[in-house]
Amino acid sequence: MTDAFSWIVDSAAQLPGWPWMLLAVLILPLATLAWRLQTYPHLPLGFLLLTPCLLSLGLLVAPEGFLLVAVVDLLVVAIAVADLLSLPRRAALAAERDTQRIVSVQQRHPVALTITNRAGRSWRVEIRDDLPRELIAEPPELIRRLPPRSRTTLHYDLRALRRGSFRLDSVYLRVRSRWGLWQRYLTYPHATLLHVYPDVRQVGEYALLARTNRLSLMGVRRTRKVGHDHDFERLRDYTPDDNYKHIDWRTTARRNKLTVKDFQTSQSQRVLFLLDCGRMMTNQSAGLSLLDHALNAMLMLSYVALQQGDAVGLVCFSDRIHSYVPPRSGRAQINKLLHACFNRFPQLVESRYDRAFVHLSAHCRKRALVILVTQVIDRVNAEQIERYLSSLAGRHLPLAVLLRDHALFDAVPASPLQGAALYRAAAAAHILNWRHEVLVALQHQGVLSLDVFPEAITAPLINRYLEIKARHLL
Repeated sequence: MTDAFSWIVDSAAQLPGWPWMLLAVLILPLATLAWRLQTYPHLPLGFLLLTPCLLSLGLLVAPEGFLLVAVVDLLVVAIAVADLLSLPRRAALAAERDTQRIVSVQQRHPVALTITNRAGRSWRVEIRDDLPRELIAEPPELIRRLPPRSRTTLHYDLRALRRGSFRLDSVYLRVRSRWGLWQRYLTYPHATLLHVYPDVRQVGEYALLARTNRLSLMGVRRTRKVGHDHDFERLRDYTPDDNYKHIDWRTTARRNKLTVKDFQTSQSQRVLFLLDCGRMMTNQSAGLSLLDHALNAMLMLSYVALQQGDAVGLVCFSDRIHSYVPPRSGRAQINKLLHACFNRFPQLVESRYDRAFVHLSAHCRKRALVILVTQVIDRVNAEQIERYLSSLAGRHLPLAVLLRDHALFDAVPASPLQGAALYRAAAAAHILNWRHEVLVALQHQGVLSLDVFPEAITAPLINRYLEIKARHLL
C-alpha cells in the first residue's frame, strides 16, 4: 500500500515535466466528445472544476494534503462522467416540421415543430430551426421541458425578407444533462422547400371588399361604365354578400336553392405587363425594392383583370428576356404569373428596352393594354421609353407607369431653405421639371402615363385599368 502511494506521488511529481502530455490527456477526451457526439461542457462544469483547482493551489502551503486533492479530483471526474452518461441518445428524440409551402414576403407565416420524446424521463430542450438569413423566426428559439414518452408541438412565426425559393434542411436541438454539466447538440434532417411569393394576401382582401362593395377602403374608385352595364355571364349559388336584386327567382324556384346572376363587361381583351428588372428597380422604398412593389401591383391588377374576363401576360426583362407568360384568361393564369416572377430579382445591369419591345411585337400581335413599369432617372432611358412606347400607340394601348423617388420629392419642401439644402432642392426641382416634361411628351404621343410612389402603386393602377375598361379605350 505504501509502495503504491509512493508511486502515485512520484508520478504526480513528474507530470509538470511533461506539460504537452498533460494537456493532451485533458483535451483529447473533450475533443472526441465534440467531434463524435457533438457534446460540450456547460458552464456549471467549469464552476465544479474550480474546486480541485483551488485545492491544488493549497498544496503550495501544505504539501501533505495531496491525498485529499487526489480524492477530490477523482470525485469530480466521477460526477462529470456520471452526468455525461445521463445525456440522451440521438434515437431518444425526434423532430418534424409542418408548414405550408407558399409564403408571402414580409408577412407572418406559421410553422409547427413536433418534438417526440421516446425516453422514460423528461428533458429540457432548446429548439432552433434551420433558417437562412433571409428568413426570420419569431421567437428565434423555443425552450420547453418535454415530458417522458410524449409528443409536443411548438409554434413560431416565420417572416421572409425577400422573395425566392428557400430550403430548410434540419431542426436543431440542444439538450442538457441531468445535473446540467454537459450539453449535447442534436441535428434531425427534415427537408422543407418554401416558395416566398410577392404579397398575395391583398388579393383576398380585394375579393372580400369587392363582394361587399367596399373597394373604396383600398382606394379603388367606383367607375361608371359607358354602355353594356349588365351583360349576363352566368348563374351561381347565392352567398350572404350578394345583392338580393340579382337573385334569379325562376331558377331559384326550379332548383329549390337561391341562385344569383353574374354580370360582366366586355371580355376577351388582353393586358400585358413589361416589368423592368434592371438597375432602375434596385432602389428601396418602405423596406422593399421597387421591383417588389411592381410585382405586388401586377399580381393585384392581374387578379382584377382575370375577374373581368381579360387575358393577362407578363414579360420580365433587363439586359435580356428573363421570363415570358403568354396572355391567357382563367383562374389558373394567376398561378403561372406567380411562378414566373417569385424568384426574379433586380440586377445591376442596363435594361434593354429594344429587346423587350421586339419580343412583344413577335409574340403579341393582337391589340393589348401594354403596361411598362419602370423608373426614369436619365435622358437616355427616357428617350428609349418614349420612342418604343410611342411606336405602340397605333397597334396597342401603351401605359407607362413611372415610379417616383422619395429622395427627389422630399428634397423640395414648401418652406424656404438656406445653404447647401437650397442647392440640393434646386437640383431636385430641376430633375422633377424634366420628369414632368417626359410625362407630357408621352401623353402628346398617345401614351397613357401614371406617376406614383412605389408603395402606393396598386390602387391608382387598378383605377386606371377600370377607367380604360369603362371608356372602352382598349
